[in-house]
Amino acid sequence: MKHEKSFRRIDAATASELLGRDDVRVFDSRDEARFERAHIAGAQRLSAANLDATLLGTPKTVPVLLVCYHGNASQTYGQMFADFGFAEVYSLDGGFAAWQRLQRKTAPPVLGPQLAQWLQQHGYPDDDPDAVAEHGMTPLMRASKLGDTETVFELLQAGASLDATNADGNNALWLACVGESLDAMDVLIRAGIDLDHQNDNGATCLMVATSTGKHAVVDMLLASGADPRLTTLDDFSALDMAATIECLRLLRSVEKEMLQMVG
Repeated sequence: MKHEKSFRRIDAATASELLGRDDVRVFDSRDEARFERAHIAGAQRLSAANLDATLLGTPKTVPVLLVCYHGNASQTYGQMFADFGFAEVYSLDGGFAAWQRLQRKTAPPVLGPQLAQWLQQHGYPDDDPDAVAEHGMTPLMRASKLGDTETVFELLQAGASLDATNADGNNALWLACVGESLDAMDVLIRAGIDLDHQNDNGATCLMVATSTGKHAVVDMLLASGADPRLTTLDDFSALDMAATIECLRLLRSVEKEMLQMVG
């Protein structure tokens, strides 16, 4: 009976041990901006555009470690490498977010007493800026929703991940939008959070803001470059979801500008 070749899923600690070998190739499939901001030392960026060249140009005898955001896309790529005949293929469970958490535990950030106290008050360990509470809520998400801009800034200074998502796939910017926390939004956007991150249903921050009539939030997102053309898994755009005339006006104005630029 013929057995299909497959890959092995490993956690961040095992990946760290694996990287002690000199011959391991690391391929990271996150978007270019996130990859450039931070990646595992020696990693190469992998995308649909260079997948064929990577498969053909990499010796099949070398171990391959595949990394993505949270460990989902890396499994898809892992099976591709295995099917292509690579002998050792590994997918990092939890993705780069898990790798970052491991690195912080190895060299934990120094948290000031005020931030440590805030973490304790909200039910988090006082030494982990990326701790996860019920429904996947991280400290950064909670502070963003509360509009606690000072704590948002302190958490980012302590190394809190901008890429973390909750159980629905929403990032901290989504929570800031829900809470109409414009100052917190500004800090997150300036820090480089993904404006157009889509949750498990394909919805963006702009979509939730327009669907709930949060005019000021919509205005800030659009001014910061949020893309109104994205659609959910059900093919609805922010424009389709506009709950008020004001939101509709803001979206139409940006749509008109985009059409003029194309023309």
